[in-house]
Amino acid sequence: MSKLARVYIVAGEMSGDLLGASLMRALKARHPEVQFRGIGGPGMIAEGIDSRFPLETLSVMGLVEVLKHLPELVRVRRALRADALAWQPDVMIGIDAPDFNLGLERQLREAGLTTVHYVSPTVWAWRQGRVKGIAKSVDAMLTFLPFEAAFYERHRLPVAFVGHPLADELPLVCDRGGARGELGLPQDAPVLAVLPGSRSNEVRFLGTTFLDAAERLCRERAALKVVIPAATPLRREELERLLASRPTLEGRVTLLDGRAREAMVASDAVLLASGTAALEAMLCHRAMLVAYRMAPLTHWLARRLVKTRWISLPNLIAQETLVPELIQDAVTPEAIVTHLGAMLDDAERRVALEARFAELHAGLQRNASARAVDAIEAVVAGQPLPASLDSEAGSEAAAERAPQRGRE
Repeated sequence: MSKLARVYIVAGEMSGDLLGASLMRALKARHPEVQFRGIGGPGMIAEGIDSRFPLETLSVMGLVEVLKHLPELVRVRRALRADALAWQPDVMIGIDAPDFNLGLERQLREAGLTTVHYVSPTVWAWRQGRVKGIAKSVDAMLTFLPFEAAFYERHRLPVAFVGHPLADELPLVCDRGGARGELGLPQDAPVLAVLPGSRSNEVRFLGTTFLDAAERLCRERAALKVVIPAATPLRREELERLLASRPTLEGRVTLLDGRAREAMVASDAVLLASGTAALEAMLCHRAMLVAYRMAPLTHWLARRLVKTRWISLPNLIAQETLVPELIQDAVTPEAIVTHLGAMLDDAERRVALEARFAELHAGLQRNASARAVDAIEAVVAGQPLPASLDSEAGSEAAAERAPQRGRE
């Protein structure tokens, strides 16, 4: 086993911070003296990373939005490249944020560092030609889903399917009553969790609509309670401003600092922005409505580039429509109320969906962080990667299934 003394990790958003913190714990378990440097959020900082920039620096979503911040992102990447080369880590690990990290990884790999990318970009869904650039950027790709690994194997890029860390962290039996007790929520009332997103743009595009819908649902259901986790202090300030103009929600809303997972477990249904939060809601076995809205030009471009049938991870993993999705102009208070009202009123439907989510959850539990460390150690030692696909992980058909079924 190669001894890892220095690991450079760059996460791009809150979901990456959760994954990074879990990976760091697994690395420290085998390499107690390992040091970490790069970019991380509160979870990674708690695990000991020396974060060179705030996590918010890279939390930019959307094609148009990225263009506005491009000079700053270029400056940060240049600074990180110089910092990593001066520090000389054993390996650089980019967590998600492919547009930023793959470019940084390529620069560092060309300069002689070993690089690994953790969380596959959706190259199987659009712009498949990107795989050629990815092959030049990384020594290995670590994927969470089996059909992703099959895609990279087909393109002869070193890959390891490791499962999903969140599936390992979350129990297969979720304690709704316990979560409600911890959050001070009533045991016998319906509870709606609202997660408008961890980025400022997401709250800007979805916050008002989500809260308008919550107001209508509260008017229709006198007992309904709403719990809203704020991903960061800045998101909390933005949400507080939105709530201040809605006296109808006074006494009906519990605003939390973080604790999104507890909020979802405590809920009967979840309203959320598309992203990793949808996977987490699935792993909490909760019915959900997924919505996403972006800048008009970004949406226009996305419609022409993205060829998947679904945007949410639960539907993509299951390869069927398990949860409703609302995109762009379809995201209205009326549509949200219609979908969520049906969920809140149909206990039998919720129970069936929770059971289906538990099945999917079990399939993703593979001790992912430990398997990721296995792969990282192999790459650093110049050894073959652990087998990326096992008997349950699929075949070439798995690689083809999502793109083929998602094409329009």
